[in-house]
Amino acid sequence: MATFSARFLGCKVSYADAQGVRERLLADGHAERADGADVAVINTCCVTHEAVSKSRQAVSRASRTHSRVYATGCGANLPDAFAGLPDNVVVVAKASEETPAAVAGDVGAIGCVQAEHRLERVRAFVKIQDGCSFGCRFCVIPHVRGATRSRRARAVLAEAARRVVQGHRELVLTGVNLGCFRDRESGYRLARLVREVGAIPGLRRLRLSSIEVNHVDAELLAALRETPTVSRHLHVPLQSGDDAVLRAMGRRYTVAGFLRKLEPLDDFNLTTDVIVGFPDEDDAAFARTLDTLRAAAITKAHVFPYSPRPGTRTEELDTVPPVVKRERSAQVRAASSAACRARWRRRLGSEDVVLVDRPGRGYADDYTPWFVDAPIGALVRARATGLAEEGILAVCA
Repeated sequence: MATFSARFLGCKVSYADAQGVRERLLADGHAERADGADVAVINTCCVTHEAVSKSRQAVSRASRTHSRVYATGCGANLPDAFAGLPDNVVVVAKASEETPAAVAGDVGAIGCVQAEHRLERVRAFVKIQDGCSFGCRFCVIPHVRGATRSRRARAVLAEAARRVVQGHRELVLTGVNLGCFRDRESGYRLARLVREVGAIPGLRRLRLSSIEVNHVDAELLAALRETPTVSRHLHVPLQSGDDAVLRAMGRRYTVAGFLRKLEPLDDFNLTTDVIVGFPDEDDAAFARTLDTLRAAAITKAHVFPYSPRPGTRTEELDTVPPVVKRERSAQVRAASSAACRARWRRRLGSEDVVLVDRPGRGYADDYTPWFVDAPIGALVRARATGLAEEGILAVCA
């Protein structure tokens, strides 16, 4: 038996992949330990140069305190991202669905324990799809995760039901490009899957991790609205609010199309991703991005300074100075903060159901952060009484 720790860098898909390795090691009889473990599993990220740097630093640090370190995930599939690290680092350059078995086989399974293991959090991330075939010109993900592919619907439904039995109040359907989910043999698209997962007895809340605006159609909108457990929150990546930049990125929509698709979701809390400093983005293009964020009523915007990625069509392009990228990033963050606070302010005096996922803090149905004194894992009705720097102050109603 080995002791191990598992962590992830990056997105919810990376988290789900790290949990897949973790559960496989637990099922094989190995013991999880926060400190002093024999083995470290680090699921890495490579979406930006900074993400690769942080991943390398995490793996390097772990190599000094663990006998073996397994670098998995997107960064591990980027050629030479972990070259030159110590000999006790094992780079697992495999597809996500093959990684748990590869790590477990190398660690050495004892094969005598087959137990259920609850994840640490009160919500569980259920991956339904991996890979992407869209080919945005700046994106390295198709190179490291491959073409889009989906899990079978019955496997997703079985895992979702198991997570609910384990005690998770909230499930998050996650994937690299959720709208590409298909199980043609069983007749499933995303909308049907949402309805059936949302109807699992005992589930209290269901969310999508992210959805491309191209896939926000009438069928999906109906499923989101008609499934009582679905959270009134949707994360829809924008990347840029300028049509010329969107074309240069290889995105498949216009600003007008983006806004039109989101019009029926005016009661949802909408969040997004924005890239600033894409090659040849000028001040006017960036100003249009800020305008689009306001027009779409976006609250939280995750901002990423453009970073050339190896193997992409914009690998050799980086025309916007770093100082300009930093300034534009700060402006997006400021606009996002103002939009969040405006939404929080409108909630004062209202009540909502809050899922408490850490001491004194949780999320309401629309995924706004609420601060309330209640046990971790509890779903409590709370009343908004004030504002804090990072969310809504509340008391149990």
